[in-house]
Amino acid sequence: MKLSELEKKSGLESVNQYTDKEVEGVYISDMVSDIITNAKANVILITLQTHKSLIAAANLVDVAAIVFTKGKKPAEDVVGLASKAGIALFSTEVDTWLFASKLIELGIK
Repeated sequence: MKLSELEKKSGLESVNQYTDKEVEGVYISDMVSDIITNAKANVILITLQTHKSLIAAANLVDVAAIVFTKGKKPAEDVVGLASKAGIALFSTEVDTWLFASKLIELGIK
């Protein structure tokens, strides 16, 4: 599924301009070291964290997008860093568990 399709089907709010990439899975973590060690390329990273270190970790593993749950949104400098790295940023008001459940319904695991 492409990011644009996911945005429409899941009710995500785009935080930055993005390149429409194909999503190949999902990874959930709030720990930078865990993301670097275990996340795979082209996944959606679901997290509550909004700091620059998260963007650096996501860039290392080439995630397709980051989804911030519970209505969290990163500061403008973080958005700028993600945009430079080509990482799509989205926000959702629902919590992590509910959003992950929605992804399963949409066939993304």
